Amino acid sequence: MDANDGGSNAPEESGRTPASDEVPGTPVAPEGPRPPVVPEGPPPPATPEGPHTSTASGWPHVPAQQPPHPPPPEPEAQPQPQSEPQPQPQPSYGPTDPADAPATVPAHPDARIGVAALSLRYQVGAALAVAVVAVAALVHLGMVFLHVAPSNTVTKQHGKAIDEWIYPEFEQNWKLFAPNPLQQNIEVQVRADVRSADGTTRTTGWYDLSAEDGAAIDGNLLPSHTEQNELRRAWDFLTATHDNANRPIGLRGTLAETYLRRIVVLRLDRDDAAGKGGAVQRVQVRSRTTNVPPPEWSDEQVSTTPQYRLLPWWPVPADEAAGGVR
Repeated sequence: MDANDGGSNAPEESGRTPASDEVPGTPVAPEGPRPPVVPEGPPPPATPEGPHTSTASGWPHVPAQQPPHPPPPEPEAQPQPQSEPQPQPQPSYGPTDPADAPATVPAHPDARIGVAALSLRYQVGAALAVAVVAVAALVHLGMVFLHVAPSNTVTKQHGKAIDEWIYPEFEQNWKLFAPNPLQQNIEVQVRADVRSADGTTRTTGWYDLSAEDGAAIDGNLLPSHTEQNELRRAWDFLTATHDNANRPIGLRGTLAETYLRRIVVLRLDRDDAAGKGGAVQRVQVRSRTTNVPPPEWSDEQVSTTPQYRLLPWWPVPADEAAGGVR
């Protein structure tokens, strides 16, 4: 067949000219190994040096003295998968489970507080002080219990020690809660024979010592123990150690007379009964007892006439008269 025959079936060469329907400048991949990848984008602009020459990659050759065409845009970075936000720890106001509670570590493991922070000497002193207070409190409670308890073997054998502990500061008077509380007002009064500075002797009027104590207590938020109980207890002591004829019973009766006499002499000296330069020579004490009137709604009938108990005259020693016994 003629070589110019258009129907030749000879295979096309790899460097043939592209057909008119193909895109200019786009090489056709020959059969066989794949050609290199052609970069995307439009071809670089023509230079005044002359026509471009093709290269193996298909782009026109750029002379070395000319700056290269702008580099192709960098591929966009692929978005990195975002990690899920980690939950922030929430403030805790206390563990719900004691087992989950973190162990508390002190800032200073060796730090000591309270009594442990003291030196050994002061720790021993504090322990001894606490022991002494505890023993004293127990002894006091025991003494008060034995004092108010009914008569028993302990009170019979140690009654004197119990009374010495209780009287007069810790006296317990339960008559207010008894079935028959006190229903009488008892007033202790005294008068005296005094010698004046000029040598004359006179007898004073009656001094109501109970009324003086009552006036000192009335309206006083913190009355003294002396104003409340001294005179009253002295009179109770005397009546308990004297018979109906006012005669002392044993040595306790004589002691009760001396105790009451010293109290009334001191009260007379406080009231200046003897005057300036005078002295008390002897005293006489009496009691004035009046029944408390019943309430208006009661039908009980009681006498409100005062009853007196008059004691004999007691001579006053010179040292007591001068106020030397306190």
